[in-house]
Parts: sequence; structure tokens; C-alpha cells
Amino acid sequence: MKVSALVARANVPLSAIKFYQREGLLPDGVRTSPNQVDYGEEHVKRVRLIRALLETGGLSIAATKEVLRAVDTDGVSMADTFDLAQRAMSTPRTPASTPSAMSRNHVIRLAQSRGWSFTLDNPGIDAAARALDGLRAIDLDLTDAYLGAYAAAASTAAAADLHALTSLSDPDELAELMVVGSILGDPLFAGLRRLAHEDATHHLFPTPPSRGKL
Repeated sequence: MKVSALVARANVPLSAIKFYQREGLLPDGVRTSPNQVDYGEEHVKRVRLIRALLETGGLSIAATKEVLRAVDTDGVSMADTFDLAQRAMSTPRTPASTPSAMSRNHVIRLAQSRGWSFTLDNPGIDAAARALDGLRAIDLDLTDAYLGAYAAAASTAAAADLHALTSLSDPDELAELMVVGSILGDPLFAGLRRLAHEDATHHLFPTPPSRGKL
């Protein structure tokens, strides 16, 4: 297909295609004549993946390159691919604060109480610990029951993520789903959580009916 067809199929402007190529995110097409380049379905799929990582996942260009490199490299284990996706997802665009030792230890104890297998350099520890620090800064010290409920929800979501992988057999598709699912799972979970918040609010704090309303 011509680049105009790629633009239409991927639903991005031509400037985005050129930018992705300039940054080394999108492979060049096959030149069939001095002024004609041919693109295939793999380019459409790659552009959509790049958009998901950059726009929905919020990754930087550098982090997106690392994720795509892992997806494209043969022989990379699923564990290493998953680890890279987690670290890319946890890399902030601006320098992040160092969480307190108290909050880090709290998160580690919570994970251990659930019987989770994890490494102490998992970026999720610092991410959760920074959240605890922020909550403590406004004098909100969460109970073990509250954090336990969050951990239980995280276990359920993680199990759903990995169950989705069992339906695939192609190594490339498996790696891609693992990476993209890890990165886009956060905004998916956050969006559904906001919907659940609204529902819970209606049940726990019902709004009194307006006067005269049936």
C-alpha cells in the first residue's frame, strides 16, 4: 500500500508517520521506485502499537524504543519482556521522588502477606510506596484492611492479564500482548475504578431526591 493508504488505515497524519520513522520507531517501507515506497499490514499494526504506547500508555520515546526492541528481538524470555514493560511503564517523564523506607517496607510486607513471588527491585514497590507517602502527607494512614482490598483487586487483575496470554501460541503475538497489556492495563484499571467509585458513591451516599421529583 502507498503511504496515503497507511495514513488512512492507521488513522494518523502523515507527519506522525514521518516522525515515527525519524525516531526509529517505525521501519521504512520497501522502495519500489525512486519516488514510490510500499507499506504492508505490519506497518499498520506497528503504527497502532506505537500510538498505544505513546498516547494511551504515556511512554516516552526512549521507553517506547526499548519496549519495541524487546518485542522485535527473538529469544527474549517472557519474564524479561514483562520486566522491561513494567520498568518502561514505571519510568516517569519527570524525576520521581525517592519513597520513604517506611512506605517501601509497608508495601513489601503487604506483598509478602499475600504470598506473592517478587524481586525487591520491582518498580511497583516504589510506585506504591510513593502513593503511601502522598497519603500520609495529608494525614491519611491507610488500614491493613484497605490495602488488603487493593492487593486482592490487583491479584484479580493480574490473573486476568495472564489468562489472556494462554489463548495465544504465536511468540510475537504473545510478547506484544504481554507488553501492551502491561502498559495499557493501568489506564484501563484506573478508568474502571473511577466508574466503580461513582457506583459505590450512589449506594453509600445516596443523593436525596429533589423536591417535586418523582
